[in-house]
Amino acid sequence: MSVSSTAADVARENAVFRKVIRRIIPFLVLCYIVSYLDRVNVGFAKLQMSDDLGFSEGVYGLGAGLFFVGYFFFEVPSNLMLQRIGARTWIARIMISWGLVSASFMFVTNETIFYVLRFLLGAAEAGFYPGVILYCTYWFPAHRRARVIAMFMSAIPVAGIFGNPLSGWIMDTFQGVNGWQGWQWMFLLEAIPALLIGVITLFYLDNSVRGAKWLTEEEKTVVERAIAADTAHQEVHGRAWDGFREPKVWLMCGIYFCFVMGQYALTFWMPTFIKSTGIEGNLTIGVLSAVPFVAALVAMNLFGRSADKRRERRWHLVVPALMGTVGFSLAASWTGSTALSLAALSIAAAGVLTCAPLFWSLPTAFLSGTAAAAGLAVINSVGNLAGFASPYMIGAIKDATGSTSIPMYVLALCLIVGAAAVLTTKKQVVNH
Repeated sequence: MSVSSTAADVARENAVFRKVIRRIIPFLVLCYIVSYLDRVNVGFAKLQMSDDLGFSEGVYGLGAGLFFVGYFFFEVPSNLMLQRIGARTWIARIMISWGLVSASFMFVTNETIFYVLRFLLGAAEAGFYPGVILYCTYWFPAHRRARVIAMFMSAIPVAGIFGNPLSGWIMDTFQGVNGWQGWQWMFLLEAIPALLIGVITLFYLDNSVRGAKWLTEEEKTVVERAIAADTAHQEVHGRAWDGFREPKVWLMCGIYFCFVMGQYALTFWMPTFIKSTGIEGNLTIGVLSAVPFVAALVAMNLFGRSADKRRERRWHLVVPALMGTVGFSLAASWTGSTALSLAALSIAAAGVLTCAPLFWSLPTAFLSGTAAAAGLAVINSVGNLAGFASPYMIGAIKDATGSTSIPMYVLALCLIVGAAAVLTTKKQVVNH
């Protein structure tokens, strides 16, 4: 093959994958924005709901975390079902069911109902995130995946940028309308997009490259050839059980747990952190809470592009983890100033939210087939137990001490442990 034809082939492949990105990723981002908003809007509801219903910080923290218990128990079965019946039908099912459960939060009147619905929301949404990660492995080889996953996970900061002000506006604007509280209206109105997009998913997504009518035969061949070449490098193939017994999978669980501790501390408690600096008004809190997510949106895409360009994964994950450590440590020290606290939380958000998309380039580098469906679900479900531990830990410590600084230092330590564990992975396994 000549140099010119090789250059032409590379240009052609790049053009095909740009087309795939344009078709798939914006829609998946939209799905995840809706998902994440319904998952964490309880953080804004807390500003009114805790007073209305008499919930303590510990009750709120436990309820927020119970989402991840339901998530844990149903994650692996959900991901295996996605692989068996197809992403289109299963993702649609997930979105419609979580929309219905999310809307039901408007009827919460006591702790028990709150706990049950948080558990059911986790069960309904289980499989969505690892399912999308698995779905991306059907369409993108490893050396394109960090950027793509970073684009997909841009939904988290985008949900914070637009969702936080939206939640604050709904709660202020609709307070008392039809005799309902603002937090009840927020749960109802923010659940509607999940139901609508769930129906659209049935008509929009394709289960496989071969079934994509928007690709030509030549374009399908380009994608399939790239995926086949990528699979040849992977070490763990085959049955679901192979994904459970692989030691590297359990190392990934530990690493992800450390990073998720920081991620959900931010998303669940950001409004409370901002309010504790002396800010009043739900809309104002929402606007200020969006600032750290803007920093995260920029950082996660810059790091994702750099990781793919250099085909280097480990240090591109360690550096943002240490950024998160610095951000949480500074936030613990600067609680008396809104401006300084916001700057520290921006550094923390840029770090911990960048860790998530870059992390998934590690396990997808050595898992494939049904082992990937099981392994990715195990990693996500075990790692996301930190989504239970983190808000509960913060709430319990805040109830016991009245301080938000001590939990910040604990989160900083978790990120250091996660960064150290990343460096135990072999670069020849993950850097391809």
